Amino acid sequence: MRVTQSMLSQNMLRNLSSSYNNMGKLQEQLNTGKKVNRPSDNPVVVMKGMGYGMQVNKVEQYQKNMGEVNNWLDSSDDALDGVGQVLHRMKELATNAANTGTMTETDRKAIGTEMNQLREHLRDVANTKVGDKHIFSGSMTDQPLFNKETGLFEDGDSFSKHVEIEVFDGINLRVSTDVSKMFKEIDDMFGEVEGMIATGEGFSGLITSIDSKLDSVLSKRADIGARSNRAELMHNRLEMQEGAAKKQRSQNEDVDYEKTITDLITSESIHRATLSVGARIMQPSLMDFLR
Repeated sequence: MRVTQSMLSQNMLRNLSSSYNNMGKLQEQLNTGKKVNRPSDNPVVVMKGMGYGMQVNKVEQYQKNMGEVNNWLDSSDDALDGVGQVLHRMKELATNAANTGTMTETDRKAIGTEMNQLREHLRDVANTKVGDKHIFSGSMTDQPLFNKETGLFEDGDSFSKHVEIEVFDGINLRVSTDVSKMFKEIDDMFGEVEGMIATGEGFSGLITSIDSKLDSVLSKRADIGARSNRAELMHNRLEMQEGAAKKQRSQNEDVDYEKTITDLITSESIHRATLSVGARIMQPSLMDFLR
C-alpha cells in the first residue's frame, strides 16, 4: 500500500487529538477528584456510585433519627427525675404534717400551699414536649397528657400506645414511656392532701403511697436507661455503617491522585514526542528533496 504525505499527516493529527483528549480527561479527574464525571465515562462505575450514594444517604437519615431518639429518651429521663424530686419534697412535707403536736394552723396552710404548687409543677412535667410533640401522651403526641381546660389527665388506649422511630432497616426503637397512669395516681394523691391537712390524719398512709410511687418512677427511669444503652449501641453501629459505605463509594469514585498525576506526566511526555515526530514528518517539501 502506498503511504502518502496526506496519510501521515492525518495519522499524526488523529494521534494528537487522542493525546489531547487523554490529557484533558486526566486533568478533569484531578480537578474534580472523581474517576468519572459523566455517565458516558464509565456507566458501571456511575451505577455503583449511585447505589453507594443511596446507602450513605440512608445511613445519614438513620443518624438523624437517632438524634430524635436521644432527645425523647433524655427528655423523658429528665422529666421523671423532676417527678422524683416532687415526690421527695412531698414526702418531706407529709412527714412534717404528720407531727400534729408541733404543727400550727399556719404551718399546715403553708404546707398546703406548697403542696398545691408541687401539684401544678407535676402537671407541667406531664405535658413535657420535644419540639412540638408531647412525649408522655403515647401516640397522641399532638395532645397534652394533662388537659388544663378540664383539669383532668387524659386516658384511653391512644395514650398508652407506644411511639417508635426507625433507626435501621427493619429496626425500630421505642421512645415513648407509658406513665399516664402513674401521673394520674400521683395527682390523685395530691387531691387527698387537702383533707389530710384539715384533719391532720392519714399522712402515714400517704408516706407509704409516696414510697410506692418513687419505686415506680425508678422503674420507669431504669427502662429508659436500658433503651438509651441500646440506642448508644445502634449509634455505634450506624457510625460503622457510614464509614463502610463512604469507603466503598470513595474506592468506586475517587481518583488515586498519585497514579493520575503520574499518568498525566506520562501522557504529556508522549504528547511532546508525538509533536516532535510530527514536526519532522510535516517538514519535508519538494524543495527539500531537490537540495
